[in-house]
Amino acid sequence: MLDVRRLRLLCDLSHLGTIAAVAKAHTYTPSAVSQQLSLLEREAGVALLERTGRRVAFTPAGRLLVEHAETVLAALERTSAALAAMSTGLTGPLRIGAFPTAVRTLLPVALVELGRRHPGLELMVTELDPVAVPAALRERRLDVGLLHDYDVVPVDPDPALDTAPLLDETVFLALPAAVPPAEPGASAAASAGAATGGDGDPLVRVRDAGWIMASPGTLCHDVMLQVCRAAGYTPRARHHADDFATVLALVAAGQGVSLVPQLAAAEPPAGVRLVPLPTRRRTRVAYRRGAAAHPAVAAFVSALRASTGEFLAQ
Repeated sequence: MLDVRRLRLLCDLSHLGTIAAVAKAHTYTPSAVSQQLSLLEREAGVALLERTGRRVAFTPAGRLLVEHAETVLAALERTSAALAAMSTGLTGPLRIGAFPTAVRTLLPVALVELGRRHPGLELMVTELDPVAVPAALRERRLDVGLLHDYDVVPVDPDPALDTAPLLDETVFLALPAAVPPAEPGASAAASAGAATGGDGDPLVRVRDAGWIMASPGTLCHDVMLQVCRAAGYTPRARHHADDFATVLALVAAGQGVSLVPQLAAAEPPAGVRLVPLPTRRRTRVAYRRGAAAHPAVAAFVSALRASTGEFLAQ
């Protein structure tokens, strides 16, 4: 009989890539993880991993077991959901992960509604970058989380997770409302065009402007690079900021231009002009595969969709 906890470690190794990363995720030592995986190989009766020094690679049998283990773990989630549905009332913790803009705009109304309908739920919110949500769900540090991607930089689905669509947003080019101050290397015509909105592609018109970029390595940073490169240039980073409220404040101060999604652009500060682009951002609610029918997860998705509808109707 294969041990479920060891199967989870094997799946985590497939996602995280190294035994050290798996150990950190589970607060084990690397040697403890290696020992558990060795015991799993003994249970399976075949080699699952090939070890070369400190590196490990999956054998064909190991890859096959990961594929089936994901199905087993999903079945266990469905079983837990079915048992929870038989309980009277929703109780216990519901751990939610969301990016800062959603925490400010969508979650408060949803949390109030969930608390009113299900007072036994202990709602616990963690502000989290979407790139960190899949690992937190797999490691059971979250029960639900918000993910997003952009049509210009799609993200491959995680086989351990299921998702439900929540929001499809316009992405805006944020410009100073007045002509920005001259910048080194910027032409007066380009600056005036960026501010006054002349004919043509708005992204081309700001090719010489300074950009307020997200931090390197983030999805938002990749999106800015992609849309600018599609317009024929690489953006010149002047500032780096990840909070959209900060980004808009810098734009209003004439410090550069940036991209902001609809959710962050509902109430821009004075001094900012927003130009819609064809780029779209797509937000989804994610949970472990098989957990969609869990009553707490279903109640959260329902409340969040209602909150999103109210926000968009404003």
